[in-house]
Amino acid sequence: MAGRELPQDHFCPWREEAEELRSKLGAVEDRLAALERHLFGKKSEKMPSLAREVAKKPTRAETTKKRAALAAERTKVPTETVEHKVPEGERACPTCYVEAKPAGTKQSEEYDYVAGYFRRKLHQRETLACTCGEYIVTAPAPPRVYDRGLYGPGFIAHLVVQKCGDSLPIYRMEKQFKRLGIPMSRSTMTELFHRAGELLKPLAARVLALVAASDVVLADETTMPMLKTILTDEHGNLKKKPKRSYLWTFVAGNFVAYRFSSNRSGTTPVKVLGGTQGTLVVDAYTGYNAVTGVDGRTRAGCLAHARRRFFDASSSHPDAHVALDGIRDVYRIEHEAKERGVARTPEHLAMRQTRSKPILDKLHTWLVEKRDTYLPKSGMGGAIRYALDNWSELTCFLDDVRVPPDNNRSEAALRVAALGRKNFLFVGHENAGDNIAALYTLVATCEAHGVNPFEYLRDVLLRVSSHAASDIDALLPHRWSLAATPAH
Repeated sequence: MAGRELPQDHFCPWREEAEELRSKLGAVEDRLAALERHLFGKKSEKMPSLAREVAKKPTRAETTKKRAALAAERTKVPTETVEHKVPEGERACPTCYVEAKPAGTKQSEEYDYVAGYFRRKLHQRETLACTCGEYIVTAPAPPRVYDRGLYGPGFIAHLVVQKCGDSLPIYRMEKQFKRLGIPMSRSTMTELFHRAGELLKPLAARVLALVAASDVVLADETTMPMLKTILTDEHGNLKKKPKRSYLWTFVAGNFVAYRFSSNRSGTTPVKVLGGTQGTLVVDAYTGYNAVTGVDGRTRAGCLAHARRRFFDASSSHPDAHVALDGIRDVYRIEHEAKERGVARTPEHLAMRQTRSKPILDKLHTWLVEKRDTYLPKSGMGGAIRYALDNWSELTCFLDDVRVPPDNNRSEAALRVAALGRKNFLFVGHENAGDNIAALYTLVATCEAHGVNPFEYLRDVLLRVSSHAASDIDALLPHRWSLAATPAH
């Protein structure tokens, strides 16, 4: 039998078992590499930032422009001039004993922090009465957010921005106020926060409607635990336990909208985007299938998700750098378009067609060649399969200049929620989830439009109840202007 070749269709149980073990070993090695990166790698980002890889060193003109912008920002800080006189014992010349004359000043600057403070307002309303006894009048009451409310719009706006903009939980705000000498109950602040959410829901709903009407929408979702009451023992004692719920974000232009849901099904995308046309930029999650397809939106994929899979496989499969380098070159072209100020123009589309498309075509050919080289369950095999299965979606941006190559903006919009989830852990119930989603929407949309969310909310909280519903858009962040409103 020595030297005799076996037929191609020969079945060998040992070879089959070896192939199966090799497949399992490859999967275990990839999982171990991912675990090592999770434990010992950088926590903020598991792979190099594309922005740093494709960005060029700023020119002197760009640096000068940035410094001028920072200087302009500093002028917005309230300035206090403090005069420092020469001490009396040093005002006379030690040689001739004549008092020295003014010879100018030397100026320096210092930035200091003044702790925030509460201001208690006592509204004294004048009352007039006629001597005839037939007429008496009292000055009108000042506007309030709620009837007989003890807390002004500035305080409520501060609560909302601290929690939805800075992810600060209310119990930490309670500690801050206590240090200032203000005994503020967290239950009171929680009630004020949710009443603000209920009051401003019409504005948040309008932002969501504007997003849904847009041609290009980016979407993503993340977990947002919600307390759930369950039975714990035979005596009927109740205990609250977090239930996995979700916060969804939908982004279009400078509008950022959020929606809370008790599950991750496709019901939420249908409620928000059902019946609309255009393009939806998302990852490969099947929950968006209900709003994409023939009767819905065109689905565009996320090149950053594909890149992340190849990066995860790169520690054990060096070939992954071929895909990483190709994707990086595509992003360099996108960065160049932004630098030249031609983003989302016909020139940008031409750059994608003449430069990005050949890069991705070459990458596609390489992926097809390598598809059978790696085991399906290995990290590299999974990355290749993901890219090929979603290739038409991943390259959708090549034909529509309005479509970005990824949904990173929607992912970034969820970072504040992810940080809040670590700080305040959960929402109490579904209505509370709806309220925080509404307030997230307004704060994020303000920031996207360059509007100070505190000034916006302080003003709008007083006006939304009496404002005409037919002209609700006038109170949205992109149309709101503090200059047209009275001072508080």
